[in-house]
Amino acid sequence: MSDVSIPSGGVTLDGILAVPQEPSGVVAFAHGSGSSRFSRRNRDVAAVLQQAGLATLLFDLLTADENDQDIETGLYRFDIPLLARRLTDAIDWLKALPATAAFDVGLFGASTGAGAARQRY
Repeated sequence: MSDVSIPSGGVTLDGILAVPQEPSGVVAFAHGSGSSRFSRRNRDVAAVLQQAGLATLLFDLLTADENDQDIETGLYRFDIPLLARRLTDAIDWLKALPATAAFDVGLFGASTGAGAARQRY
């Protein structure tokens, strides 16, 4: 498991990438508003997927500053086009990474993260 930084439209998104010894695929998590890459529930699901041989990417769709602003104003949480662009950037980043480039990327989305995943496709 390693901390990663994903470039996206002039900002950097923080994430956690876990790649098992011989992965058979990769899953990117798109969490909902009020959640983060540290969500216990998402980390538990990611652990089960990793045990099944899948690489996982847990990442924040908002920067720390954006998240702070969003808590105060709600400015970003329902901006599905923004979240979808960032999800696309994370997928592109995974597709460029040697450890995960060979795999299609599965998406695990909840709440507004699911909306971003849906808009992505």
